[in-house]
Amino acid sequence: MGSLVPPARQGILSGDDRVPLPRREVLETTPELHGACHAMALDYAELERMDLDQDCVLDFSVNSNPYGPPPGVREALDCVPLDRYPDRESLALRRALADGLGRSPGEIVVGNGTAELLGLIALAFLRAGDRVLVVGPSFGEYARVSRLMGAQVEVWMAQREQGFAVDVAAVQRRLRELEPRLVFLCNPNNPTGTALEPAAMADWAAAHPETLFIVDEAYLAFARGLLSALSLQAPNVLVLRSMTKDYALAGLRLGYAVGPPRVVDALARVRSPWNVNALAQAAGLAALRDQGHLRETLDALQAAGAQLVTGLRQRGWDPLPSTVHFFLIDVGDGGRLWARLLREGVLVRDCASFGLPSYVRIAARRPEENARLLAAMAEVGSSCG
Repeated sequence: MGSLVPPARQGILSGDDRVPLPRREVLETTPELHGACHAMALDYAELERMDLDQDCVLDFSVNSNPYGPPPGVREALDCVPLDRYPDRESLALRRALADGLGRSPGEIVVGNGTAELLGLIALAFLRAGDRVLVVGPSFGEYARVSRLMGAQVEVWMAQREQGFAVDVAAVQRRLRELEPRLVFLCNPNNPTGTALEPAAMADWAAAHPETLFIVDEAYLAFARGLLSALSLQAPNVLVLRSMTKDYALAGLRLGYAVGPPRVVDALARVRSPWNVNALAQAAGLAALRDQGHLRETLDALQAAGAQLVTGLRQRGWDPLPSTVHFFLIDVGDGGRLWARLLREGVLVRDCASFGLPSYVRIAARRPEENARLLAAMAEVGSSCG
């Protein structure tokens, strides 16, 4: 007897187990590795191999507020009933966000961090063969979610010789050549810390009305005086925000998107039910109620960051200018310095996954913690090439 599997289905089966294979785009898209251990999230097994206690390692590889969330967040978490389903629409949180932004709740969708929202954007708007432009070097998740949907990803790369600043005219030329369906721009940018005034994006959005511009403002609160892309009031601009960064809620995963109702509605249609858990919703509401904590901690962080940069320069390092509390340093071999610092109990970001293997990224922490980084940098020396 011949195969019982229809010929059209045999191509998706693998080996004798007859296991269906994932879509080609899934197999061909490599995982985007984030965070600290080289290009991975903090690898506790690697710390164990190096005989390092994870609780004794200071993490300068993450760009979050090191002063932690407002005190009311923990109190709010204690009051959350764990036996109830969360509000599937995150309505109270969306209303609070809308009040603060001068928007309507219908212009906001909340997600399990901006990483989930990026996946929803790709799912809702990309088709196989669509073109996507990423303004880089930047967060690798933009390209990953696009490729998973079968899109063709192009990256325009800012150059070190120009301080990694975005060349507005050069990007405009690339837009005319590609006519992409989506454009991803992180502003202020990770990992470079550079920023682009929203007015510079206005011509892009006006000249390409059929392109959706996604502006990731995860670090906007850390860049004093920088306007949001929301100020453009453009019908094809979607802004992403991450409460895991400025409000220090990384363990709960919380982000939101703000934009035209038709775009937001599309994201709401493809998101999973109850995508934001009750603890995250309660924490977000409590954090928004304490803006004083945010202002005070960001002021302290700005001062601590300036002192850290000064201390590094005094020790022979050359941090690049940045609008935020994190910055790049060209050390010759980022992976080598990463390993040497980790042995000293200090974790920085090896930037090889950004296409910048000679760089590390460092995010300022509290002054007493920064002092430990400075001591470790002095220990390993200023020549790591």
